[in-house]
Amino acid sequence: MKSNTNESLPRGWSMAKLGDVLPLSYGKSLVEEKRDSSGTVPVFGSSGLVGHHSSALVDKPTLIIGRKGNVGAVFHSEVPCWVIDTAYFVANFASVYLSFFRYLIAFLQLGRLDRSTAVPGLSRNDYNELIVPVPPENEQRRIVAEIEKQFTRLDAAVAALKRIQANLKRYRAAVLKAACEGRLVPTEAELARREGRSYEPASVLLERILADRRSRWEAVQNNGKKSNYKDPRSLELSILPSLSEGWEWASLGSIAELKGGLTKGQKRKPTDKVREVPYLRVANVQRGYLDLNEIKTIDATPGEIDELRLVDGDVLFNEGGDRDKLGRGWVWEGKIHECVHQNHVFRARLAPDTIQPKFLSWYGNSMGRRYLEDEGKQTTNLASLNMTKLSMLPVPIPPVAEQKRIVSELERRLSVIDEMEAEVNADMRRSERLRQGILKHAFEGKLAPQDSKDDPASSLLERIHAEQPTKPITLQKKNRRLEVAHGH
Repeated sequence: MKSNTNESLPRGWSMAKLGDVLPLSYGKSLVEEKRDSSGTVPVFGSSGLVGHHSSALVDKPTLIIGRKGNVGAVFHSEVPCWVIDTAYFVANFASVYLSFFRYLIAFLQLGRLDRSTAVPGLSRNDYNELIVPVPPENEQRRIVAEIEKQFTRLDAAVAALKRIQANLKRYRAAVLKAACEGRLVPTEAELARREGRSYEPASVLLERILADRRSRWEAVQNNGKKSNYKDPRSLELSILPSLSEGWEWASLGSIAELKGGLTKGQKRKPTDKVREVPYLRVANVQRGYLDLNEIKTIDATPGEIDELRLVDGDVLFNEGGDRDKLGRGWVWEGKIHECVHQNHVFRARLAPDTIQPKFLSWYGNSMGRRYLEDEGKQTTNLASLNMTKLSMLPVPIPPVAEQKRIVSELERRLSVIDEMEAEVNADMRRSERLRQGILKHAFEGKLAPQDSKDDPASSLLERIHAEQPTKPITLQKKNRRLEVAHGH
């Protein structure tokens, strides 16, 4: 809201300190273990309704305002309730129309007053000193009626946008599922029969991949580095669903070379030569894309850089964090020179012209996600996925030519979905700006008509003063600026 003076206020309006008009009280602690969950009294905190209890702290309609955590969030209870100590509350009294002040406080965006360095918090002193416009009581009711009429229309539009978002999410999942089950494009087997030609099924492709791996191992032995050859682990096919003709199941470890990354802060010898290089963290590796806006650096030796440098087509999988982060990842496309990855990000490197990296990553982020989450190890705060479990991820493999058609069709369809989601998100942002615009007009006196027959706000403030005899209302003098902001 733009700064105003009393002279620019609508007829009958006044300005006053918020703490004088709407004084805050502290909520009272009521931990979950002490609540009577069989009760019907709502329990509110800074995030809204958090449970129920058998008795009330406040026995009348109440505004609840977030004090810790969700600073400035505002909720309205029409029935007796309990407010816990993460929130303030304002109990209803005769001359204050709580519905009006609920919208005013939401518009003020009190979170901007937070000065804490740890848990966000709202100081009652800062709240008390805010200077706000107060319309006549009858006009407050007209304003609320108009806000609610316009918000009802806006809420209907937002609900429609959310339905579109949900439908797009379901469609995205259906497209990925069809791609991973061989139902998105004609299979190579179907096309080969139709065209009267042969094709290379995935079983032959897998034999080629394994033979290439064995020959590379033998080359290393000839160079003097002796080791025992480890055959990639086979899968228990009887527990896996059947696949399209020409497809084959394979473990991730049999089609890709897996590698863990560099440990941050590891101890080194004084003689080790290191230099800083960019590296990927879990936060950079999102589901279906890489967030490269903030790239940190890490010390690494030349040998580590050579071993862990990412190359185009490397498929990345997160080790963990929250359970929904297990296996989350995408494909490295070489956008940062000489970039490595940390130990919480696994790298899967594929042989050229065998498995399409995007097909593998899309599978891991969709149909393969259940396996990755089921196999993750859960501790008190974190879930993690070790390389052995990752290597046993069952992957459905189509013939090479079919993989390329699947990737092309997926990119086409997903790009359409992305565009539609971007439009919906833009409309959601516009709806929020419109909501704030409605409130801005409301508190500038431009939303509902003034009526010269209304008692002026100064009379209302006198009545509020009479109901709070120990704390006089301070009317703001002319030319005192309105100290509220709407965050635009």
